[in-house]
Amino acid sequence: MTSARTRDRLVQRLSENGISNPAVLERIRNVPRHLFVDEALASRAYEDTALPIGQGQTISQPWVVALMTQALLPATGNGNGNEPPLRKVLEVGTGCGYQTAVLSPFARQIFTIERLADIQRAARTRLNELGFGNIRYRHGDGFKGWPGQAPFDAILVAAAPAEVPATLLEQLAPGGRLVIPVGPAGQQELLRVTRTPDGLQRELLSQVSFVPLVEGTG
Repeated sequence: MTSARTRDRLVQRLSENGISNPAVLERIRNVPRHLFVDEALASRAYEDTALPIGQGQTISQPWVVALMTQALLPATGNGNGNEPPLRKVLEVGTGCGYQTAVLSPFARQIFTIERLADIQRAARTRLNELGFGNIRYRHGDGFKGWPGQAPFDAILVAAAPAEVPATLLEQLAPGGRLVIPVGPAGQQELLRVTRTPDGLQRELLSQVSFVPLVEGTG
């Protein structure tokens, strides 16, 4: 169930449900999602659904991954030639590394943080084996971001806090975009926050369901 036809069906479904960026759709088609889930779940890898990855965490639904990736990219396109459209991206919540893999070609550098040590090590090993060379990893508290590498022109948060953390907003570059789910279980909204010359602009992208963003490390 990892054939080209299965992937094509997934991409077609995402296109029908509002994912319009062709480069993002092609990325979803090409990233081997079955390698990011347990072997027992590999037959379901190209369904448009979240799947468990252990320790109460999940691999996000492909539509959500595509939507968040699309929302981070500049409206002017996907870069010129071989130049990625984003320079420095912060990802909070590495998880299994699937979102990181989808985002990788759109950024010069990705700085990704995961609070759970075992999951962080597994993702790092997997992404290194797959040949990703523009990713830096940290086992740490996502609420703190990565101040030593700030500012970022894009920040993606793959878990839901009760409200947008001020520390992450502080690390957003002028013109930068933060895409983040916010709110309690069952009432979460996916927001895009853009730092404009007139202040922070918030947009509602969708209703979503994410695991909570937890402080500290494990």
